[in-house]
Order: sequence, then C-alpha cells, then structure tokens
Amino acid sequence: MTEIVRLALDEDIGSGDVTTAACIPESQEASGRFVAREPLIVAGLELLAELYETVRLRKRDGDGCAEGEVIAEVSGRARMLLERERVALNFLQRLSGVATLARRYADAVAGTQCRVLDTRKTTPGLRRLEKMAARAGGVTNHRLGLFDAVLIKNNHIAAAGGVRQAIDRARASGLPIEIEVRTREELRQALAAGAEHLLLDNLTPQEAAEWVREIGGRAKVELSGGINLENVRAYAETGADFVSSGAITHSARAMDISFRLELV
Repeated sequence: MTEIVRLALDEDIGSGDVTTAACIPESQEASGRFVAREPLIVAGLELLAELYETVRLRKRDGDGCAEGEVIAEVSGRARMLLERERVALNFLQRLSGVATLARRYADAVAGTQCRVLDTRKTTPGLRRLEKMAARAGGVTNHRLGLFDAVLIKNNHIAAAGGVRQAIDRARASGLPIEIEVRTREELRQALAAGAEHLLLDNLTPQEAAEWVREIGGRAKVELSGGINLENVRAYAETGADFVSSGAITHSARAMDISFRLELV
C-alpha cells in the first residue's frame, strides 16, 4: 500500500469506524459499485486495488463515463467496504476531476501543433497522482519537481547576475534547461546564449504571436500566465510549442461519483 493511501485511511478511520462496527456483523460479505453521476473522464483506478480485496474494473484511466455508468465493482467484507468508501471516493472524485478538466484543455487545442502542459501547482502530497490524472486526461506532464529539469525564472536570473550567467551555470547540471524571459532584451540574450527552450509569461495572445515570430524556430516556446479554457485556443494558435496552465490541477472540481453497496 502506498504511503498516501495509508495516510488517508489513518486520517479517516483512526482507531476504528464506530458506526460500521456497531451496525454490521463482522462476517457479513458485500459488493459495491462505483457509479458516475455525471459525464466525466475517470482517473485514480489503480488505487482501488490498494483499498479492496477484490476489484473488477469496468473502465480504465482516461476513459469517458456517461452518467449512470459503472466505473468499478469491489467485493469483500462489508465492514471493509464501508470503512474505505469515503477514502476511495475522495481519490476517484478528485483525480477524475483533474482528468476531466485536462481533457477539456486538450480538446480546446486539438488541430494545432501546440501541446498543453500541467504545472507543479498541485495538492501537497498528491503530485504524482494528480499528474497521472492530468496525463490520463490528455495533457503532457511538465517536470515532476525541482529535481528533474532546470527552469530558470526571474529570481534565478537576478541571483545569478544575468541571463547568460544563469544559462552557462545551469549547463553543468546536464539536465534539460528552460528559461523564462520577460523582456525583448532578455529574449535576445537567451537566444544568443544558446537557449533551446523559452518560457514567455503573462503576454497577450497578440504579444505572444509577435515574440514567437521573432524567435523564428530557434528555440521551443512555452506560454504561461492567465491561460484558461476561454483563451487557451488563442494562445495555441500563436505558433507556440506549449501552453501551460496551473488550473488543470489547482482548480479542478471533484466529480460526482457514488458508491452503492449490496449484501451477498
């Protein structure tokens, strides 16, 4: 069992589910169904095997579900099914929410050459799961953390003494390097220093298109800052290679999924 699942169970069950223990015989067996109560993209199904003795998946992560469709079935001791119901639903509802919103972003840029990236704006402790859900929804995972890629931002540039200094020092890491540029002068300095991946933040779509034309394919371009479902298509059509949106993880709402228990 993964640590996050163990923590969630400890948080909810604590010293014991007093209601279930009082009402349900220890020997009682049961089955249960997780049912979508609204259209959604499902994610988080791998966690059910860590929570229940017997699991039958009716869907896979990334599949669409219509209202009323069964997502998965579980069986075992009734007490276990009831004790773990809320934890299972919390994971499925949250992660399916991320996947569903991610799919809307991916669909919004369909037909362009631009890919949507997620960010590190995740729930503490849930990043791996939320990024898994974002991927299931059809967007591309950006770096998992501070350890797997270099992203030089404005404060790094200030601390390093300039754009070129920051890039030159970062090359020693041997990792992929991306640098944020805020002005045309920083852009030119970054290109002169051989930057291969640029982050342009808080530009309008019109401004971004102008910057992309100046870059002229000399580096990959990512756009970020204020990108949402209403404007992501406009940003994708600027010619940028990527757009990133923290909303995919930090603003996804939980989807409506129910658990229906039956005795056997």
